[in-house]
Amino acid sequence: MSKLKVSELDFFIENKQILKKISLEIKEGQFVGIIGSNGSGKSTLLKNIYRIYKPKSGKISIGEKDMENMSHKEIARELAVLAQETTSEFDFKVEDVVKMGRYPYKSIFEDYSKKDMQMVSEMLKKVGLNGFEERSFNSLSGGEKQRVLIARALVQDAKLLILDEPTNHLDVGYQLQVMDIVKELKLTTFAAIHDMNIAAMYCDYLIVIQKGEIIASGSVDEILTKEMIKKVFNVDCYIGKNPITGDIHIFYISEHSHVNGIGHGHVHKDGYTGYHKH
Repeated sequence: MSKLKVSELDFFIENKQILKKISLEIKEGQFVGIIGSNGSGKSTLLKNIYRIYKPKSGKISIGEKDMENMSHKEIARELAVLAQETTSEFDFKVEDVVKMGRYPYKSIFEDYSKKDMQMVSEMLKKVGLNGFEERSFNSLSGGEKQRVLIARALVQDAKLLILDEPTNHLDVGYQLQVMDIVKELKLTTFAAIHDMNIAAMYCDYLIVIQKGEIIASGSVDEILTKEMIKKVFNVDCYIGKNPITGDIHIFYISEHSHVNGIGHGHVHKDGYTGYHKH
């Protein structure tokens, strides 16, 4: 069953077209990554889906519902967003941040119920932050903040999770921690991912975007090839396997690399980095 469908989406900023005829479908339970170079349109596409931006044309559906006909609260009951960690100018207690996830279910003057508070406590425990309720959100580390925001998404009780490069500014330990938690939730997930090895570890399916257009889609094995990495990121690489997990692992080759037994990197006049045998 389709959980998210985008059909023929166009998006402009002023008179410049940023996204061109984007069509994709994500099935229930899939963890789908969208990859591409900086400025390719990954985050812009996600912002169109979670309504920071409004598309010029096209249709976005959650399940059988056209998002154009849904209220903000209806969308929030279906879709939760985890974006890049930022520091708020307003500081809140961790408990208050997580409680915000119950907003789609509350009327204007309705207070939080015992059930709401129980959900907050349960979800903080689920992300390993029980006992953090009274802590200041802004005092937390980047990884802890993202775990709080995952708890908020869980309290929101949405079945579709959008990840807008949430681990970009985190060190590798926190990146893995955040992605492990998300993967274990088994929610339908659509994620813009900067790190190709993270994409290989966590995604079931990948979509490639370049200059605002989808140029390829398929399984991790089909997409993460040295030819595709060269085409999208203009770098050479060796594709191997993690000997422990069996996941694809990408080893990047720079112009300064020395490849034992194979050759030395050198740069052609056209900028291509090539290798020659000894």
